[in-house]
Amino acid sequence: MATNTPSLLARSLARRASQAPKTIQLWAAGPVRRYAQTSRPFDTHVLAELRNASASAQAAPGHGLTPLPELVEQYMKRAGHVLPAALPYESRPSAERRAQFSDIDGAGATVCSADDALVTVVHVVQDKTGRAHKVAYSSGFAVHAPGMPPDEAVLVTCAHTLEEIRHDPLLRAGLPSPAVRRDAHLSGSFVIAGPPTAPVFHPVRAVLSAMHRGDLLLLSAKLSATSATPLRTLPVSPYPVQPGASIRAHFVADKPPAAGSRAGADGWTPWVGGSWRKWARGTVVGYKDFAGREAKPGTYDSLAHLHFDPPPTPGSSGGPIIDEESGAVVGVVLGTQLVSQLQGVRGWGVPAEMIFEMFSLPGLKLKSQE
Repeated sequence: MATNTPSLLARSLARRASQAPKTIQLWAAGPVRRYAQTSRPFDTHVLAELRNASASAQAAPGHGLTPLPELVEQYMKRAGHVLPAALPYESRPSAERRAQFSDIDGAGATVCSADDALVTVVHVVQDKTGRAHKVAYSSGFAVHAPGMPPDEAVLVTCAHTLEEIRHDPLLRAGLPSPAVRRDAHLSGSFVIAGPPTAPVFHPVRAVLSAMHRGDLLLLSAKLSATSATPLRTLPVSPYPVQPGASIRAHFVADKPPAAGSRAGADGWTPWVGGSWRKWARGTVVGYKDFAGREAKPGTYDSLAHLHFDPPPTPGSSGGPIIDEESGAVVGVVLGTQLVSQLQGVRGWGVPAEMIFEMFSLPGLKLKSQE
């Protein structure tokens, strides 16, 4: 029987922001560490977009931003939902599709041909007095889902940031009830793309599916007409790579690499909202099943999670793990886990094959499509 124990032991790496500092417990398979979280300057930009998008949604109901209570309801009801579309199997993508990496200077900074597929996902709620708000950030990437409208993008991200904000007292206080006015709070989710100097906010329209046991979320976002650069999609492989395989994982950090350091130091470059990012070179260490036991690819073992090195930074959750040889996504970053005192902390993710569980099998026609 499947269990969520590994997910509970994995340290959540999503960035958290609230109006007042608070102590947050990050759980690991070892001592609990506590970090004080404060508001980020970019929150002001996010809140302004929330107000503008909410006003537009009121003027044209059914279009644009979807309130968080509706997204949370979809998240709960659509757990395990299988989309009618089939995600293409791209274990060996073409030269045009594969992610290719190149250095931009001698300091180790790397760009990827698929950088335009990367996004920041933000969930936000604010009371209409403006005195309290909650913002939760994570990473994500776009995938190719045939049959979707041309003005919509389908994105993969982690689910634990939505879990975090749905349990926040501010959002729970804004849920419709006889004691709470329906318009007492503004809320919604955005997918932020584009260059760091000119980020573009795409409102999230729906939660298409979710894999609670895998901490995965599939979102639909309305593409903004102001975006000068269209969202590219990443190829996804249904086949796990062997332990020892070379990978590139997309890492995000809230602060510069070091005080006074220049852009590009140790591979870090500016990213959306004043954050920093880099493509970290690493390796897949191994796999675990849902009971936390060692699992091996190419067998009947259930590959529930993967360990990789180096461990990711806070804010990297939801980002892609790419096989350096094929240029395809082979996993999704979820956090870190203290494996043992001897082995230390390792990266914690989910194999990309779990993404395919939210899509139809190629050539399979569901009854709902007949």
